[in-house]
Amino acid sequence: MRRRKPSRAELAPTWKAQHGFTLIELLVVLVILGSLIGLAVFSTGIAGPARELRSEAERLNGLIGVLVDEAVLDNREYGLSFTREGYRVLRYDPQRSEWQTLDRQAHRLPDWAELAFEVEGEALSLTTDASADTPQLLILSSGELTPFRLRLAERRRDGLRLQLSSDGFGLPRVEELGMGRAR
Repeated sequence: MRRRKPSRAELAPTWKAQHGFTLIELLVVLVILGSLIGLAVFSTGIAGPARELRSEAERLNGLIGVLVDEAVLDNREYGLSFTREGYRVLRYDPQRSEWQTLDRQAHRLPDWAELAFEVEGEALSLTTDASADTPQLLILSSGELTPFRLRLAERRRDGLRLQLSSDGFGLPRVEELGMGRAR
């Protein structure tokens, strides 16, 4: 007996069934992709104190840069008022002859961070009073700013220490002072 060759119509259903992926295969791929994406987000989303401190320093550095530009463009004087917990932006109003806050509340640093501020080599004693309306750092319409050194550090003994500093003529730069407290 001779075997008959299957017709094209008989082969069509099996041929179509072999094309594509099964639901199980698709679900396995989705689970693998979801796990990889979750790991990537989790690993980049962990902001330890050192990373957050760097972010705070860069944020403050960027803010000072923007305020210098604004002061020159608007021909206005700006200032930053620092406390132990954070800082606030002020603008000088020449008609009233007083400093006015630009933001409703001061920017607060995380509880684990501390701030120290020096003007022209002299350390300033920072208060906890967030309503102080006299800036320690002046940003003038000429583009100059008060020569300063600002240290941001973790409160723990082996924590990261960063410094923002400017000679008064150039924009500040962020420097890493290392880990641990200064001796």
